[in-house]
Amino acid sequence: MHQMRSTVILAGAILGRFREVRFSYPGGCDIGARPIDLHLKSFEKLGINIVENAGFIICKCDKIIGANIDLDFPSVGATENIILASVYAQGETNITNAAMEPEIVDLANCLNKMGAKIEGAGTSNIKITGVEKLKDISYNIMPDRIEAGSLLCMVAATGGKAKLNNVITENIVPVINKLEEAGCKIEKNKNSIYIEAPKKLKAVDIKTMPYPGFPTDMQSVFASMLTTAKGTSVIIENIFENRYKYMAELKKMGAKTTIEGKTAIIKGVRKLSGAKVASTDLRGGAAMVVAGLVAKGKTEVTDIEYILRGYENLDKKLIKLGANITLKEGE
Repeated sequence: MHQMRSTVILAGAILGRFREVRFSYPGGCDIGARPIDLHLKSFEKLGINIVENAGFIICKCDKIIGANIDLDFPSVGATENIILASVYAQGETNITNAAMEPEIVDLANCLNKMGAKIEGAGTSNIKITGVEKLKDISYNIMPDRIEAGSLLCMVAATGGKAKLNNVITENIVPVINKLEEAGCKIEKNKNSIYIEAPKKLKAVDIKTMPYPGFPTDMQSVFASMLTTAKGTSVIIENIFENRYKYMAELKKMGAKTTIEGKTAIIKGVRKLSGAKVASTDLRGGAAMVVAGLVAKGKTEVTDIEYILRGYENLDKKLIKLGANITLKEGE
């Protein structure tokens, strides 16, 4: 729990099945305040008693009762936790202002295949009708849209071309649109995408928003790509208030960036220079990899446990694309 924030999703799943769970506050990437009050308020509306004791949160109930839950913010994690806790609930649970991310749809599809009754996933209103049991199934999880977007940015930043397979292009439309705006040629197929980048990218402006807007998880990777673009790019981060920590690392490599509140201004430079930099968080680490691919000379990225957590075999995929990248022994 202390190392990975997404472990909080286990709370809803365990509550739904056993009516009791004990867990600590989740840790993970330091990208600003990410309280779990929306999760806990929602649990309480489902008839779950919550007690805090010695740094642990204890949730317990005799039965989970369906309820109407209106989220203050379309939180992905809270939406997932409500769904998981409500699958075995008595009666009907309705979520308004629910998150609409593709991952919510994928979770609902999986649970429905197991015998759950979930309607409206992918919209702001989701209805869960409790069932008595679920069945074993085999299910293929959707491809990672943020990994796909990150790889596209790495190709674009280096002026390369590549074809990515096993991509659901409709899930990354805002990313594709901004890459095209930056000057990339993109061809979309049903399950693949081809990108051909110009020698010099053009500056673009970005505002992060909940889905279907531009994803906050792509912000740092795009910023790193834009450090060598022609012109000045402006990024506005609307989701997390502390997601620019990686900018200090980019400056070590010669990037020209300015932070003003939730706005980052990036003036494109001719080139970056290799340096020793740190992964400040998962996506900040990916941004350092982008910068390292572009920079002249050698770049060493430390604290890569963040990157390895979120990108499976990233070094091997980049080597396949022609990158000169190695993991140090034991990492």
